Amino acid sequence: MLDFSLIFIVVSGAILLLVCFILYGLYVKLIQKKNKVKEAMGGIDVQLRKRYDLIPNILTIANRFMEHEKGLMTEITELRTAASAIRSNPDTISEKIKLDNEITSKMGQFFVSVENYPQLKSDQTMVQAMQTYSEVEEHIAAARRFYNSAVNDLNNAVEIFPSSVIAAAINISSCPFFETEESVRTPVNASDYFYKK
Repeated sequence: MLDFSLIFIVVSGAILLLVCFILYGLYVKLIQKKNKVKEAMGGIDVQLRKRYDLIPNILTIANRFMEHEKGLMTEITELRTAASAIRSNPDTISEKIKLDNEITSKMGQFFVSVENYPQLKSDQTMVQAMQTYSEVEEHIAAARRFYNSAVNDLNNAVEIFPSSVIAAAINISSCPFFETEESVRTPVNASDYFYKK
């Protein structure tokens, strides 16, 4: 005759073991997604560092020609200094995104202003610096896409049951997307930045 208590213990143990494996699997996936976001933040930092290193060179070249743009160049320098002092992590990513959007906007204004200086526009060093800056911006855009994809995966895991329970238990929260502000999305009116005599 079968001992029902033994069967109950074996079945209960098997169910408990299965639940533990499922919970552990969810835990591992959450940690992997969190680490993927950290990796993506690091990739953005590498690309932004290239931008931050390039900005002073561009401004130095332009300084010889652009007497009327000193205020804009000072703003860019201050933003660059503030942004390069912040290392991306979940606590500072929102501030990093805000500063990056401001730099993007100011550099857009700066490059529109360059159009008003034919000598600067034709300076070979400036042309090369602008091309390099354009390439760096493409790499930053790719890094942002990778980051946003990693954030989407993490946010889904953090918000969808049952992994949301584990995420709350181990204090993993959703991260913000790297989006541009409305001011950066709107088209630049070049006439606003041309020097008027």
